[in-house]
Amino acid sequence: METLYLVLVILYIILCVALTAIVLKQEGKNAGFGALSGSTETYWSKNKNRSAEGKLVLLTRVLAAVFIILSVVLALKVWPHK
Repeated sequence: METLYLVLVILYIILCVALTAIVLKQEGKNAGFGALSGSTETYWSKNKNRSAEGKLVLLTRVLAAVFIILSVVLALKVWPHK
């Protein structure tokens, strides 16, 4: 049981580093804020999910979900049971 806990902690640390790196690689939400008037809907903004940026957003969401689940699992081990 202790070996499984150690593997989960190592996985958790790797996940934290990966999530931090992926979030820092993403572009800010106000990157297209330069146009003060008119519509900024372009071909690239409509098809953003297919681009590398869209894949980073999807990967961030998946890693964040795994992070939350793993946090709960690790907290159950530490939480005192009565």
